[in-house]
Amino acid sequence: MRVICTAIALLAWFFVPHSVYSATLPGIPEFIDEMVAKHRFSRDELEEVFARAQHRPDVIELISRPATIKPWLEYRAAFVNPKRVKLGLEFWNKYRKTLRRAEKKYGVPQDIIVAVIGVETIYGRNAGNFLVLDALTTLAFDYPRRAPFFRSELENYLLLARDQQFDLLAIRGSYAGAMGIPQFMPSSYRNYAVDFNANRAVDLLREDVDAIGSVANYLQGYGWIRGEPVAVRAQVGGELPEDVNKMPRSLAEWAAAGVAPGTDFAPDKSARLIDFTVEDGKEFWLAFNNFEVITLYNNSDFYAMSVFQLAEELKAARKASMP
Repeated sequence: MRVICTAIALLAWFFVPHSVYSATLPGIPEFIDEMVAKHRFSRDELEEVFARAQHRPDVIELISRPATIKPWLEYRAAFVNPKRVKLGLEFWNKYRKTLRRAEKKYGVPQDIIVAVIGVETIYGRNAGNFLVLDALTTLAFDYPRRAPFFRSELENYLLLARDQQFDLLAIRGSYAGAMGIPQFMPSSYRNYAVDFNANRAVDLLREDVDAIGSVANYLQGYGWIRGEPVAVRAQVGGELPEDVNKMPRSLAEWAAAGVAPGTDFAPDKSARLIDFTVEDGKEFWLAFNNFEVITLYNNSDFYAMSVFQLAEELKAARKASMP
């Protein structure tokens, strides 16, 4: 019995947050040295910040089992559903002028902007409950597979907090350190967030209008092409190439391989063939440049297709609601 109790106690300790310094994570003192030398942070202030930061083993657990391990239909149902369509229409109607302005300026369709925010945080209702400092510190110093990326994001978070006068120990976000209504990582916040309501402040934590403009700016910045398609259903016949889900080809090349889009496009237009497992087998889609841009918001075909399909549902529902 004593052995069992001890094991339970150890498990409880593992999953309860505790001080990064008490966890003796390697690399923090060197990181502080770098921030002091590179960006002139106060050493005393950073040492105090990291002494209060919490090591979060649950963050490692969550990032190690992403949602995309779910089957496609289960994943889709979490994001493309009546609740997000209903709330999305309300959001669209409330900010219709802002969304039109964003589309005109950045070339990103209104339905895509609304869908991204809907998938990310249900229009700001679920922006995450993890302290961003805890999440990024844990991943930067206890997640070797992507430590350089998260170390860079932690650096950007410190800079962002200084620029925006954030309380480092108060801002909450996702387990990966994404923040605010559009769930921007700190580097994206610094590079793509815009003051879209012209109040001389950039606030993605509370201001929907800034979030709308920032999502459009982000997608344009990563290569969104105005007026171009996102994805289209495809009919497949014959034997597909082995790297079917990896390499983009021209539609002419796909046609030669027995793949035909459901809509006519120029034969030189490039696309990647992707497939999703549905109830009656495989569903094939041709994904164009703008689909790939959405995957740069979140590196997942499931994610990008959920954004696209929610956008299509929103567009259809909005059209149906108009007199």
